[in-house]
Amino acid sequence: MTTRINPFKGTGIALVTPFTQEGIVDLAGLTVLINRCIEGGVDFLVALGTTAETSTLSKDEKEAVVAHIVKTNAQRLPIVLGVGGNNTAEVCAALRHIPEGISGILSVSPYYNKPSQEGIFQHFKAISEASALPIILYNVPGRTSSNVSAQTTLRIASACSNIVATKEASGNMEQIMEIIHGAPIGFDVLSGDDNLTLPMLACGAQGVISVSGQGFPSIFSKMVAQAMEGDMPAARKNHYALLRFTQDLFAEGNPGGIKAALAHLGVCTSHVRLPLWKVSEALDTKMAAHVQSLRSGI
Repeated sequence: MTTRINPFKGTGIALVTPFTQEGIVDLAGLTVLINRCIEGGVDFLVALGTTAETSTLSKDEKEAVVAHIVKTNAQRLPIVLGVGGNNTAEVCAALRHIPEGISGILSVSPYYNKPSQEGIFQHFKAISEASALPIILYNVPGRTSSNVSAQTTLRIASACSNIVATKEASGNMEQIMEIIHGAPIGFDVLSGDDNLTLPMLACGAQGVISVSGQGFPSIFSKMVAQAMEGDMPAARKNHYALLRFTQDLFAEGNPGGIKAALAHLGVCTSHVRLPLWKVSEALDTKMAAHVQSLRSGI
């Protein structure tokens, strides 16, 4: 039996999809963002996650975005592709046609259907059998309306050798610690909450898939690396440097906040697609102030 290894450790970035003011996918802005993240020291990229507004992209746009990320990345970092949904057969079919240049899969627990824990287990078992790539389970109860329990996560980890990690965005530290404590060798927990990343790393998590990290990748990736190396005083300093920025980032939903910050950084516009809407003027002013403050501190 092959020993399971999670290749996705450290700082992963859930990339936004930049749009022009007219609402067209902005590949030039995406290039700037990818290079900014790589030069900032992140460890892997995540394409077509929730933060990418994937549900509003056409099939052609999704293919163009993924192809552009692969091309721009030029094999510098691993790329994880979001492939999830609430139709198990459809997800499995999509997993059989993954483009070249993709290193792994991020698959969210089924949303809206509200399956039982047995249904969640069987869903991920089917996904595991449909792909040879390493897979990250994504538990985000605030979006799916159902929690993947610690027991179910550990059952999936034991039964599916190519499911190598869970992105935990439950916010339940007791559940997270139970998974870390009981996980088989090679199965890791990744933070799905930016401001809980430091305490999760202190408890044994092995990384994060971050939204706020694309705003200031050098600060965020240093914080993660410092914590994983055991330098908690330095990690705390960078964690608290980003704390208020990250809190405000999610105050009116995601990715409106991070796109407002990226606009102030000159990376791309703040345009989002309906049903999302741009952040309020008050929050945009806060984002501008955070950007100015964090820039001056770098």
